[in-house]
Amino acid sequence: MENFTPVSALIGGVLIGSAAVILMLFNGRIAGISGILGGCFSSKTGDIPWRIAFVAGLVLSPLLYGLFSDENLEITFSTSTPLLIIGGLLVGVGTQLGSGCTSGHGVCGISRLSLRSITATLIFMVTAGVTVFLFRHVLGG
Repeated sequence: MENFTPVSALIGGVLIGSAAVILMLFNGRIAGISGILGGCFSSKTGDIPWRIAFVAGLVLSPLLYGLFSDENLEITFSTSTPLLIIGGLLVGVGTQLGSGCTSGHGVCGISRLSLRSITATLIFMVTAGVTVFLFRHVLGG
């Protein structure tokens, strides 16, 4: 954890929490990204504009930050493109099986003391830890 910056982490957490609270207060919806994105393609007509705005904000925010920041934002991946695609597909399948994603369960569900969300988040975290251990220490990845 050589690049851990607690101030920016705190600010990011406050922004994520605030966005979740605002969406719940003004729209009565949980800020689960997989559900919001999925609803852009299968939801009722009147429900689509706020979903598109939310997803656009997720995509445009880092770009706007890059325009107004002196920092050089660089994203690098230490794995192959096929493995990234497989990982993305597995995450998609997992969100369907788990009836939500880490943002819906981990941020919004736990804050509402939802037993289902607490259980799902524990399963996400344990599975992630076991996967990293296996790939880095057992399979030598």
